[in-house]
Amino acid sequence: MINFKEQEKIDSVRGALALRTQIEPLADSIWEKGLKNLCFLGIGGTWASCLQVVCYMKERTGMEVFAMNAAEYNTTGDRRIGPGTCVVISSVTGTTEEIVAAVKLVQSKGAEVIGFIDKEDSELAGMVDHCITYKSNEQMKFFITADRFMNLAGELPEYDEMYVQFDRYLPEALVGAEKASDAFAQDFVSAHKDDALHYFIGGGTLYGATYSYAMCYWEEMHWLRTKSIHSAEFFHGMLEIVDKDTPVTLFIGEDQQRPLGERVARFLPRICENYTIIDTKDYELPGIGEEYRSRVSHLVMHAVTNRIDAHLVDQTGHDMNLRRYYRQMDY
Repeated sequence: MINFKEQEKIDSVRGALALRTQIEPLADSIWEKGLKNLCFLGIGGTWASCLQVVCYMKERTGMEVFAMNAAEYNTTGDRRIGPGTCVVISSVTGTTEEIVAAVKLVQSKGAEVIGFIDKEDSELAGMVDHCITYKSNEQMKFFITADRFMNLAGELPEYDEMYVQFDRYLPEALVGAEKASDAFAQDFVSAHKDDALHYFIGGGTLYGATYSYAMCYWEEMHWLRTKSIHSAEFFHGMLEIVDKDTPVTLFIGEDQQRPLGERVARFLPRICENYTIIDTKDYELPGIGEEYRSRVSHLVMHAVTNRIDAHLVDQTGHDMNLRRYYRQMDY
């Protein structure tokens, strides 16, 4: 397999799961002080991760939890944020200007900030109330935090059993999903690398993944034109511009919003001959109980899109680190 370092990937997931030893006591201390609400705050790709974890929590918790776009918050504010609010952020560089400004603002309102910052000597690392440093695996950091708070609220009694399975089996299971999807990914890229415009559809915890993959990967990293749409909204506009030749990819996960994706999947063959369905249910996760698959389906989808990315780089020669405008000029 091209651009694939198996042990490095396994070790990366194991390291992210091991962050529970830092996340748990931190969440416990915040809970004991009295948690009013929980806000996941981001911009761009981190905003997409916020959408994923909030959708995940909304299925399972009675706590007030919401996602906030940092640029929007800096412009309009949000009166829900104040004393008793725990704000969770993530940043690779620790310098994203919208996040830096938002952290200052939420702290001025009395909120407490947990920051997953990849660079421990960055500006944000020194600003947040609690900093945990580990490279990549942003969604896992957010979901572990969410799971701990729900466990503390008595809404996730299976927490310990679930993470025994994840710790033991998930790293290899996700690598297995990458291996299983490699041939598909190569063919997919061969068919679609020259598309003038490609549409991505997804719902549930995979909507954030759909939005992020279209914007942060195909647009920002590959310079390919895309549009993303929620599965629930497909029938309220987008369907009118799909014909037999329109390139469409549908992401289907295994959470409670799966029926929204299945509805689109039933409809697409009636009007389109150029669609692809990527269903996380098609990938085995050895050792992971059926009851826990929905909690990691976003990670399975990421494993599949990792292979698409690898083959896009191989077939197009485009460096995913190349930028024309982002952080290249003032705006």
